[in-house]
Amino acid sequence: MPPIDVAPVPGPDPDSDSDQIFRLQEQVRQLKEAVVSHAVVDQAIGVVIALGGVTPDEGWIVLKEVSQHTNIKLRNVAETVLIWGRTGVMPPEILTALEDRLGRPVCGGPALSEPPSGSPRVSGRNSR
Repeated sequence: MPPIDVAPVPGPDPDSDSDQIFRLQEQVRQLKEAVVSHAVVDQAIGVVIALGGVTPDEGWIVLKEVSQHTNIKLRNVAETVLIWGRTGVMPPEILTALEDRLGRPVCGGPALSEPPSGSPRVSGRNSR
C-alpha cells in the first residue's frame, strides 16, 4: 500500500486568534448596544401609543417618520421622547414632527421646548 500524503495540520496562529478575539469582542459590544437601543425604542413606542392612541405598529412608524423628517437617528428620537415623558421638555423640531405625525398636539397646546412656568410636568399617567 502506498503512503498517503497528509498535509500538516496548522498550529494555532497567535495573530489570527487575537484578530478573532477582537472581532468577537466587537460583535458582543455591538449586540449589547443593539439590545439597549431596542429597549429604548420600544419604550418610546409605548409613549407614542399613549399619546396618540395608535397601535404599536403605528407607533413604530411615527417614530421612524419623525426620525427621517428631522434627520435625527431613531434611537436619539426615542431617547428624546423618553426624556420628554420625564421632564416635559422636548426640542421644538422633534415635537413639531411628532405632532404632525400624530395629527394633534401632544402636550395640550402649542409646541414648546420648555413647559410654561408653574404648569404641571407630564407624568405619562392618566389619573382616574
